[in-house]
Amino acid sequence: MTPSETTTPSFEALSRARQRQLIVWATLRTIGTVAVVVVVYYLIPMDKTLDVPTVIELALGLLAVAAVVAFQVVRTTRAEYPTIRAVESLAFTIPVYVLLFATIYFLVNRANTASFGIPLTRTDTLYFSTTVLTTVGFGDIAAKTQTARVIVTSQMAFDLLFMGVVVRLVVNAIKVGRSRHVA
Repeated sequence: MTPSETTTPSFEALSRARQRQLIVWATLRTIGTVAVVVVVYYLIPMDKTLDVPTVIELALGLLAVAAVVAFQVVRTTRAEYPTIRAVESLAFTIPVYVLLFATIYFLVNRANTASFGIPLTRTDTLYFSTTVLTTVGFGDIAAKTQTARVIVTSQMAFDLLFMGVVVRLVVNAIKVGRSRHVA
């Protein structure tokens, strides 16, 4: 065992004040990072056409989300308090994932306003991406073209994979992180 593994008290052994402090800081970090990502989503220029280079960039965005998940899992396994770190990781990763699909929907709709039946704003596509993730599907926005339907179907499949794999990875990372603290 390394010295850090034997000197770090378990979360339960901490005072209530220290527990609250750790949770508050994790919450503030998460709110801050998610706020930055949302601001970037609203500020980045999305005046591109939906061509092969743009599709490649979006595919790279999916790979970046996978890299973020991997990075968050590694950070969770190495964290002093892996459960807090895992919640923080999920609270960051899920919005990034939703924003990636919102970007795709925005660009698809910009290329062909018939894709969803009505012109969509960034907020509309963020809302739609969230309703697809949560499987709520209010029906006020619907994919109308084959391209839009393929992308929405892809998000649905990725959502299942994302939630299953990411949750499993995070749970395992918590177990690994906690096992580091067991004598």
